[in-house]
Amino acid sequence: MSRLPELAERIDRLVLRHEELARTNALLAEQLQAMTAERDSLRSRLAAARARIDALLDRLPTERSPQAGAGE
Repeated sequence: MSRLPELAERIDRLVLRHEELARTNALLAEQLQAMTAERDSLRSRLAAARARIDALLDRLPTERSPQAGAGE
């Protein structure tokens, strides 16, 4: 029965380790949520910027193809 205190100590260490890992997991989940929200925001901003650029490009005059012999 001398192993009983050893087992109790190991169980206590395992419980502490489990609690530590649970806290770490919760922090990582919060970070993941924040990063996901930031990514979604950046994607939205990128789409808006692309739309503005496309609108500006549509407003530019079209290039005329150079005529053969012009300037000669």
